[in-house]
Amino acid sequence: MEALLFLGFVAIISVEAAVGKYAGDKVLRLRPENEQHLQFIRHVSHSAEVDFWQPHSVELVTTNRSVDFRIGAGWASEVQAGLNKIGLKYDILIENVQNLMEKQFDRNKTDSTGYDYEKYHRWDEIESWIAKITIENPKLVSRFKIGHSYERRSIYLLRVGKRTGFMKPAIFLDCGIHAREWISPAFCQWFVKEAVRNYGSDPAMTTLLNKLDFLVVPVINVDGYVYSWARDRFWRKTRSRNPGSRCVGTDPNRNFDAKWCSIGASRDPCDDIYCGSHAESEKEVKAVAGFIRQYCCIKAYLTIHSYSQMCLFPYSYTYSLTPNYKELNTMASDAVKALSSLHGTQYEYGPAAIIIYPSAGGSDDWAYDLGIKYSFTFELRDTGTYGFLLPESQIRPTCEETMLAINYIATYVLNHPY
Repeated sequence: MEALLFLGFVAIISVEAAVGKYAGDKVLRLRPENEQHLQFIRHVSHSAEVDFWQPHSVELVTTNRSVDFRIGAGWASEVQAGLNKIGLKYDILIENVQNLMEKQFDRNKTDSTGYDYEKYHRWDEIESWIAKITIENPKLVSRFKIGHSYERRSIYLLRVGKRTGFMKPAIFLDCGIHAREWISPAFCQWFVKEAVRNYGSDPAMTTLLNKLDFLVVPVINVDGYVYSWARDRFWRKTRSRNPGSRCVGTDPNRNFDAKWCSIGASRDPCDDIYCGSHAESEKEVKAVAGFIRQYCCIKAYLTIHSYSQMCLFPYSYTYSLTPNYKELNTMASDAVKALSSLHGTQYEYGPAAIIIYPSAGGSDDWAYDLGIKYSFTFELRDTGTYGFLLPESQIRPTCEETMLAINYIATYVLNHPY
């Protein structure tokens, strides 16, 4: 899979979206082939207000890798003219970003069956759901507060598994590290729903819940997620204040203590891949890392992101392969085969540094180096047609197919104890 890059204006979402903040914004796809092309992209990034999506920073853009960028209506003509001038061919993926955004913010739908797992939900709705599903399933679900965000919101963990009175091997599953990746929290909710719904009727799920615990954090970056609903749909980072800078937030997936800030991260607080003032500077990262360090029996770490349809494993901070590379590669291969068997969705897989780009401070590398040898990152749908604006109509198929991959890995972990 080629690394993707989106370029675009950061915008205020709630009121402004309704009056056409992103009307006329376009998404272009191109592939820089030489230094002139790279220089043009760098120039645009410094002369316009831009928001990189993937690979999240102009520093990570390289030749011979696809570049997708969103450009505001006021800049589109100028940028397209510049691309034509230097001979950098491009395709228009999205003609009008506003139209997709309005579909995501259509909250006039009604639902008579209770919680609707085929919608994106605001944090207050997710928080209420966390309490409700725990109360309704006391023999399978337990709720814990593992910390607080910078803005003092609770970070919840759901332990999903049959209570046995003793510690079972566990799989840690987290979502919502990056605020704008809404399909990620949607999947964590879907996973918990499917686990409790199928317990006792589906033999495979029943076995997993009898013998394993799933430690699920539906949203790690709670403040950022709230902000992505209330103010800026494309917000990525946390919402912590950075002393001496007007810029807010740190990239939580550059803030873990895994070769922190050594490569593929930025020390500029205004950058979307800002690594923070020090490793675990973010309360959200510290809460997750602290819990994992203290929990005795975590055998696999799975973190859910979007987009690009990939199953990745360590390392990100180096091109070196892990000691159990062959095992991880086989697991990833089999997991994506299981995933694609339902809807035919194709995933790439492999070490993150090789498949996408090198980056330090990631949660999966940190978990692996801690001793959790089955450590994977999933980048869910799609490959750029919608990007972070994946329509609600794709929540069900995305979650259904991802369940197959997660269940495969969980079964493998159960059958290969260490």
